[in-house]
Amino acid sequence: MYNNEETLGAGIRASGKPRSELFIVTKLRPLQPGQTVKGTLKESLRKLGVDYVDLFLIHTPRPANTEGKLKSLWKEMEGVYNDGLTKAIGVSNFRVEDLQEILDGAEVLPAVNQIELHPYVWKAAEPIVELCKDYGIVIASYGGQTPIVRAPDGPLGSVLPAIRDRLEKTRGAPVTLGQVLTKWLFSKNAIVVTTTSKANRIKEFLDTENVPDLTPEEIQAIESAGSKLYKRVYMTRVFGE
Repeated sequence: MYNNEETLGAGIRASGKPRSELFIVTKLRPLQPGQTVKGTLKESLRKLGVDYVDLFLIHTPRPANTEGKLKSLWKEMEGVYNDGLTKAIGVSNFRVEDLQEILDGAEVLPAVNQIELHPYVWKAAEPIVELCKDYGIVIASYGGQTPIVRAPDGPLGSVLPAIRDRLEKTRGAPVTLGQVLTKWLFSKNAIVVTTTSKANRIKEFLDTENVPDLTPEEIQAIESAGSKLYKRVYMTRVFGE
């Protein structure tokens, strides 16, 4: 999906790590004429240099959901799962209606729905999160730092610093605004997907587990401020924007 499977495969081999210690995820991009889910995944496995992945995600419901092909696409996903080419299957950027379409008649439920998630899309995302909770589908989040990276002057600008100060006093050690946002995501039981090329950012993310939890009042304050601005950065066409 991101044209990085060959380099990732090289990194896996260079790491010397046994396969059992790795959790490898890849995605299905929209199929081109003549392509199949199985054929596409097999090509990904060849590039990665592995026999299976741990999680295989449909990157987007489009264009299958506009062509009446979402159910058949999910059946193909179930096929590669049953063939042992992936340990779990899931989706990404699926709305409530997309999930309902594949859940109706599904033999294997999606393990994960990976969506953009932060306080500036929470009001729109909450119905998706609630439906996933009902079916035991794990939410994986991306774009969680949007409020401080892409909208630093937004309504959360007056809320996050005070929460950070409280957390620093409680912890007795520095806390960043990014860690406050990650703790909010953790409060939603979301897996946090993050990317960076900076080692200090990786250390900051890993250190978040040492930051105290947010209080219910702090969670509510974040969501109240977040509701004052709607800002979706990714997959706007999927959501009709």
